[in-house]
Amino acid sequence: MDPMNLIKEALARGQSALSEYDAKRFLSCFGIPVIREAIAPDADSAAGEAAKIGFPVVLKTSGLLHKTEVGGVVLNLRSQEEVREESRRLLKIQGCEALLVQEMVKGDRELACGMTRDAQFGPCVMFGLGGIFTELLGDVVFRVAPLTPQDAGEMFNEIRARKIIEAFRGEPGADMDVVAQTLVALGDIGLQYEEVLEVDINPFKIRSDGMPVAVDALVVLKTGRVIHR
Repeated sequence: MDPMNLIKEALARGQSALSEYDAKRFLSCFGIPVIREAIAPDADSAAGEAAKIGFPVVLKTSGLLHKTEVGGVVLNLRSQEEVREESRRLLKIQGCEALLVQEMVKGDRELACGMTRDAQFGPCVMFGLGGIFTELLGDVVFRVAPLTPQDAGEMFNEIRARKIIEAFRGEPGADMDVVAQTLVALGDIGLQYEEVLEVDINPFKIRSDGMPVAVDALVVLKTGRVIHR
Protein backbone atom coordinates (compact mmCIF):
# COMPACT_ATOMS: atom_id res chain seq x y z
CA MET A 1 0.00 0.00 0.00
CA ASP A 2 1.30 3.45 -0.93
CA PRO A 3 0.53 5.85 1.94
CA MET A 4 0.56 8.79 -0.47
CA ASN A 5 -2.38 7.27 -2.34
CA LEU A 6 -4.47 7.33 0.83
CA ILE A 7 -3.75 11.05 1.18
CA LYS A 8 -4.48 11.80 -2.48
CA GLU A 9 -7.76 9.89 -2.43
CA ALA A 10 -8.94 11.65 0.75
CA LEU A 11 -8.08 15.10 -0.61
CA ALA A 12 -9.79 14.29 -3.90
CA ARG A 13 -12.95 13.52 -1.92
CA GLY A 14 -12.66 16.85 -0.12
CA GLN A 15 -11.84 15.30 3.28
CA SER A 16 -9.99 17.29 5.90
CA ALA A 17 -8.79 14.08 7.58
CA LEU A 18 -8.36 10.41 6.81
CA SER A 19 -11.09 8.15 8.10
CA GLU A 20 -10.14 6.23 11.23
CA TYR A 21 -9.78 3.07 9.14
CA ASP A 22 -7.53 4.76 6.58
CA ALA A 23 -5.58 6.58 9.30
CA LYS A 24 -4.53 3.25 10.78
CA ARG A 25 -3.78 1.84 7.34
CA PHE A 26 -1.56 4.89 6.78
CA LEU A 27 0.25 4.47 10.10
CA SER A 28 0.78 0.76 9.58
CA CYS A 29 2.83 1.60 6.47
CA PHE A 30 5.45 3.03 8.84
CA GLY A 31 5.59 0.02 11.15
CA ILE A 32 3.24 1.47 13.78
CA PRO A 33 1.22 -1.40 15.31
CA VAL A 34 -2.56 -1.09 14.91
CA ILE A 35 -5.48 -3.23 16.04
CA ARG A 36 -7.24 -5.79 13.88
CA GLU A 37 -10.29 -4.26 12.27
CA ALA A 38 -12.48 -4.35 9.18
CA ILE A 39 -14.83 -1.98 7.38
CA ALA A 40 -18.39 -3.15 6.66
CA PRO A 41 -21.18 -1.54 4.59
CA ASP A 42 -24.16 -3.09 6.40
CA ALA A 43 -25.30 -5.01 9.49
CA ASP A 44 -24.86 -8.51 8.05
CA SER A 45 -21.37 -7.74 6.77
CA ALA A 46 -20.42 -6.27 10.16
CA ALA A 47 -21.64 -9.43 11.91
CA GLY A 48 -19.59 -11.56 9.54
CA GLU A 49 -16.45 -9.49 10.09
CA ALA A 50 -16.96 -9.66 13.86
CA ALA A 51 -17.06 -13.46 13.70
CA LYS A 52 -13.76 -13.46 11.78
CA ILE A 53 -12.07 -11.14 14.28
CA GLY A 54 -13.45 -12.98 17.31
CA PHE A 55 -15.67 -11.77 20.13
CA PRO A 56 -15.91 -9.47 21.98
CA VAL A 57 -15.65 -6.65 19.45
CA VAL A 58 -16.03 -2.89 19.26
CA LEU A 59 -18.38 -1.35 16.71
CA LYS A 60 -17.99 2.22 15.45
CA THR A 61 -19.44 4.53 12.84
CA SER A 62 -17.10 5.33 9.97
CA GLY A 63 -17.09 8.75 8.37
CA LEU A 64 -17.56 10.79 11.56
CA LEU A 65 -14.70 12.50 13.40
CA HIS A 66 -16.59 12.88 16.70
CA LYS A 67 -18.13 9.44 17.07
CA THR A 68 -18.41 9.30 20.87
CA GLU A 69 -20.48 12.48 21.11
CA VAL A 70 -23.24 11.03 18.91
CA GLY A 71 -23.25 7.55 20.42
CA GLY A 72 -21.27 6.12 17.53
CA VAL A 73 -19.09 3.74 19.58
CA VAL A 74 -20.30 0.48 21.14
CA LEU A 75 -17.99 -1.69 23.26
CA ASN A 76 -17.93 -5.34 24.25
CA LEU A 77 -20.35 -6.83 21.74
CA ARG A 78 -20.36 -10.61 22.23
CA SER A 79 -22.44 -12.09 19.43
CA GLN A 80 -23.37 -11.61 15.80
CA GLU A 81 -26.91 -10.69 16.77
CA GLU A 82 -25.67 -7.93 19.09
CA VAL A 83 -23.50 -6.63 16.26
CA ARG A 84 -26.43 -6.65 13.82
CA GLU A 85 -28.70 -4.84 16.28
CA GLU A 86 -26.17 -2.09 17.05
CA SER A 87 -25.17 -1.83 13.38
CA ARG A 88 -28.72 -0.97 12.39
CA ARG A 89 -28.79 1.77 15.02
CA LEU A 90 -25.41 3.23 14.05
CA LEU A 91 -26.24 3.31 10.35
CA LYS A 92 -29.14 5.67 11.16
CA ILE A 93 -26.76 8.28 12.61
CA GLN A 94 -26.37 11.19 10.23
CA GLY A 95 -23.02 11.13 8.48
CA CYS A 96 -22.35 7.44 9.10
CA GLU A 97 -20.94 6.05 5.85
CA ALA A 98 -20.05 2.52 6.98
CA LEU A 99 -19.28 0.44 10.04
CA LEU A 100 -15.90 -0.21 11.62
CA VAL A 101 -15.54 -3.55 13.44
CA GLN A 102 -12.57 -3.84 15.80
CA GLU A 103 -11.07 -6.33 18.19
CA MET A 104 -11.63 -5.53 21.87
CA VAL A 105 -8.13 -4.92 23.25
CA LYS A 106 -7.43 -6.13 26.78
CA GLY A 107 -5.27 -3.86 28.94
CA ASP A 108 -5.76 -1.02 31.41
CA ARG A 109 -2.83 1.24 30.48
CA GLU A 110 -3.23 3.86 27.75
CA LEU A 111 -0.63 6.09 26.18
CA ALA A 112 -0.92 8.83 23.55
CA CYS A 113 1.44 9.62 20.69
CA GLY A 114 1.18 12.22 18.00
CA MET A 115 2.67 14.77 15.64
CA THR A 116 1.77 18.41 15.23
CA ARG A 117 3.23 21.28 13.22
CA ASP A 118 4.54 24.24 15.19
CA ALA A 119 4.73 27.58 13.34
CA GLN A 120 8.30 28.12 14.56
CA PHE A 121 9.81 24.65 15.00
CA GLY A 122 7.96 22.63 12.36
CA PRO A 123 6.95 18.99 12.97
CA CYS A 124 6.96 18.11 16.68
CA VAL A 125 6.32 14.69 18.22
CA MET A 126 4.19 14.21 21.34
CA PHE A 127 4.17 11.43 23.95
CA GLY A 128 2.24 11.07 27.19
CA LEU A 129 -0.71 9.61 29.04
CA GLY A 130 -3.63 8.54 26.86
CA GLY A 131 -7.37 8.12 27.10
CA ILE A 132 -9.28 10.70 29.12
CA PHE A 133 -6.11 11.63 31.01
CA THR A 134 -4.49 13.32 27.99
CA GLU A 135 -6.65 16.42 28.40
CA LEU A 136 -7.44 15.94 32.09
CA LEU A 137 -3.86 15.80 33.38
CA GLY A 138 -1.87 17.16 30.45
CA ASP A 139 1.02 14.81 31.21
CA VAL A 140 2.68 15.03 27.79
CA VAL A 141 6.08 16.01 26.40
CA PHE A 142 7.26 17.15 22.96
CA ARG A 143 10.36 16.87 20.77
CA VAL A 144 11.18 18.55 17.47
CA ALA A 145 11.53 16.09 14.55
CA PRO A 146 13.58 14.21 13.50
CA LEU A 147 13.83 11.93 16.55
CA THR A 148 16.29 9.21 17.46
CA PRO A 149 15.46 6.25 19.75
CA GLN A 150 17.55 8.05 22.37
CA ASP A 151 15.30 11.11 22.11
CA ALA A 152 12.30 8.85 22.63
CA GLY A 153 13.91 7.36 25.74
CA GLU A 154 14.32 10.83 27.20
CA MET A 155 10.64 11.53 26.56
CA PHE A 156 9.66 8.38 28.48
CA ASN A 157 11.49 9.65 31.55
CA GLU A 158 9.99 13.13 31.41
CA ILE A 159 6.30 12.31 31.91
CA ARG A 160 5.18 12.42 35.54
CA ALA A 161 3.33 9.10 35.32
CA ARG A 162 6.27 7.20 33.78
CA LYS A 163 5.62 4.21 36.05
CA ILE A 164 2.67 3.38 33.79
CA ILE A 165 5.10 1.96 31.24
CA GLU A 166 6.78 -0.29 33.82
CA ALA A 167 5.65 -3.73 35.07
CA PHE A 168 2.23 -3.21 36.65
CA ARG A 169 -0.15 -5.46 38.64
CA GLY A 170 1.37 -8.66 37.37
CA GLU A 171 1.59 -7.43 33.78
CA PRO A 172 4.95 -6.88 32.05
CA GLY A 173 6.27 -3.44 31.25
CA ALA A 174 5.39 -1.91 27.90
CA ASP A 175 7.60 -2.80 24.94
CA MET A 176 9.33 0.56 24.85
CA ASP A 177 11.34 -0.32 21.76
CA VAL A 178 8.04 -0.40 19.86
CA VAL A 179 6.93 2.90 21.41
CA ALA A 180 10.28 4.47 20.54
CA GLN A 181 10.03 3.25 16.94
CA THR A 182 6.53 4.73 16.78
CA LEU A 183 7.72 8.15 17.96
CA VAL A 184 10.60 8.11 15.47
CA ALA A 185 8.16 7.15 12.69
CA LEU A 186 5.80 10.00 13.61
CA GLY A 187 8.68 12.44 13.27
CA ASP A 188 9.53 10.98 9.86
CA ILE A 189 5.91 11.33 8.74
CA GLY A 190 5.97 15.00 9.70
CA LEU A 191 9.15 15.60 7.72
CA GLN A 192 8.22 13.56 4.64
CA TYR A 193 4.52 14.38 4.22
CA GLU A 194 3.78 18.11 4.24
CA GLU A 195 0.15 17.24 3.45
CA VAL A 196 -0.21 15.81 6.98
CA LEU A 197 -0.93 18.57 9.49
CA GLU A 198 -1.44 16.44 12.57
CA VAL A 199 -1.42 12.85 13.79
CA ASP A 200 -3.11 11.72 16.99
CA ILE A 201 -2.87 8.13 18.27
CA ASN A 202 -5.03 7.91 21.37
CA PRO A 203 -5.27 5.52 22.97
CA PHE A 204 -2.02 3.76 22.17
CA LYS A 205 -3.04 0.90 24.43
CA ILE A 206 -0.67 -1.48 26.18
CA ARG A 207 -1.91 -5.05 25.82
CA SER A 208 -1.67 -7.45 28.74
CA ASP A 209 1.49 -8.89 27.12
CA GLY A 210 3.16 -5.45 27.04
CA MET A 211 2.73 -4.80 23.30
CA PRO A 212 1.37 -1.32 22.53
CA VAL A 213 -1.19 -0.98 19.76
CA ALA A 214 -3.04 1.95 18.17
CA VAL A 215 -6.72 1.60 19.06
CA ASP A 216 -7.86 4.95 17.64
CA ALA A 217 -6.06 7.31 15.28
CA LEU A 218 -6.61 10.63 13.53
CA VAL A 219 -4.62 11.99 10.59
CA VAL A 220 -5.52 15.61 9.77
CA LEU A 221 -4.71 16.84 6.26
CA LYS A 222 -3.74 20.18 4.80
CA THR A 223 -6.60 20.83 2.38
CA GLY A 224 -6.18 22.89 -0.77
CA ARG A 225 -2.60 21.74 -1.26
CA VAL A 226 -1.50 20.78 -4.79
CA ILE A 227 0.27 17.42 -4.74
CA HIS A 228 3.01 16.95 -7.32
CA ARG A 229 4.23 13.51 -6.24
